[in-house]
Amino acid sequence: MSPVLVAILMFGILILLVLSRIPVSFALAFAVIPILFLEPRVTPVMLLQRMMISYGSFILLSVPFFLLAANIMNESGITNRLIRLSKSVVGALPGGLGHVNVVVSMLFAGLSGSSTADAAGIGSVLIPAMTKEKYDKYFTVAVTACSSVMGVIIPPSILMVVWGGVLNTSVAALFLAGFIPGVLIGVSQMILVLFFAWKRKYPIESGISLKEIAVSLKGSILGLFTPLIIIGGIVGGIVTPTEASLIAVVYSLLLGLLIYFSLSLRDIPSLLLKTAKLASLSLFAVGTASIYGWVLAYFRIPTYLVNSIGYVTSSPTVMLFIIVGIFLIVGTFMDAIPAIVILGPLLKPLAEHTGIHILHFSITGVIALSFGLITPPYGLCLLIASEIAGINCMDAIKEVGFFLFVMLIVLSLLVIFSDISLFVPKLLTPNLF
Repeated sequence: MSPVLVAILMFGILILLVLSRIPVSFALAFAVIPILFLEPRVTPVMLLQRMMISYGSFILLSVPFFLLAANIMNESGITNRLIRLSKSVVGALPGGLGHVNVVVSMLFAGLSGSSTADAAGIGSVLIPAMTKEKYDKYFTVAVTACSSVMGVIIPPSILMVVWGGVLNTSVAALFLAGFIPGVLIGVSQMILVLFFAWKRKYPIESGISLKEIAVSLKGSILGLFTPLIIIGGIVGGIVTPTEASLIAVVYSLLLGLLIYFSLSLRDIPSLLLKTAKLASLSLFAVGTASIYGWVLAYFRIPTYLVNSIGYVTSSPTVMLFIIVGIFLIVGTFMDAIPAIVILGPLLKPLAEHTGIHILHFSITGVIALSFGLITPPYGLCLLIASEIAGINCMDAIKEVGFFLFVMLIVLSLLVIFSDISLFVPKLLTPNLF
């Protein structure tokens, strides 16, 4: 079969099924079925073997562990402690609770690696609080959903773990590359919050109190050690990402059960069940996406793409903008994890063809896909925040657009100036360059 025909058939069926509201994980599997009838050399047994191989990746074990750690932190009140700390630091700014929303998302991102856990945990506390203080509901949903995106940009990040496993990229280097971009996105959102606060006369949350900063820091300092333990262990070569995720679970359990006494053994089964549901959705998508990606590779579609698109430009910057544009479009209707499994191996040859560093390609790809968490029809974080606020997610899309605009500016700067994201990895892992 012609690679063009296979690509048109598989992408066409996938888009049709996704637009028909079929879950992406099932749509990926269904899109491969016609190939079984059209190409006798591709058999169901081969596809099942491919799926089992993808599940054999040791690094993917970290996905449920990071999710469990995030759920434990939410349940044990660590999120509330971070909110109190954020209030003490930025609550004195105009639109104080909006800034708190962004800052606590930055802090929680360093603990959990999950944007959905961020949106659910922080949103359940701050959305009612902001609504009570007369903040516009649509603005409240927008700032909660958009700031939660940092959960998969600031390390540790589940998406970076999956990317590293699929594309054989250093997870430690990816974690390091996410620091500056994550902070830049957070700062850009705070500037936008400040603008809205000035325009709409949003209130100041509290005055500056050194005593309150000290007390709230003391109450949250043990939780803030989590990213140091995880990232320090991985970058230092002491533990693998999977081992680090398990350490995060044990550490968060110790805090909840023995230090803060905010968690009981009776809470553990419900947390395990909640984590299993979330992890099964992500990992099933990994399996079906690996089948889809393998079929594309079988028909040499990545090579065809390089031969077809590679001649368009020899500029690494222009090519990276094209690649990022593809990630942004796909991220609007597909979960980031299956998108990584499919598009990562597909677009990597294009990046290599034009001389884009693998780490630069990887970090911009992860960030671009993460934006899909706030853009319909997928927009999972936007859906979660809207559900908490009791509004239709499309009603908040205008406010989301403002935040997305400043986030896209940051992403464009990352594409043009590679050293923004690569500075820290070059400093701490020079052997990769």
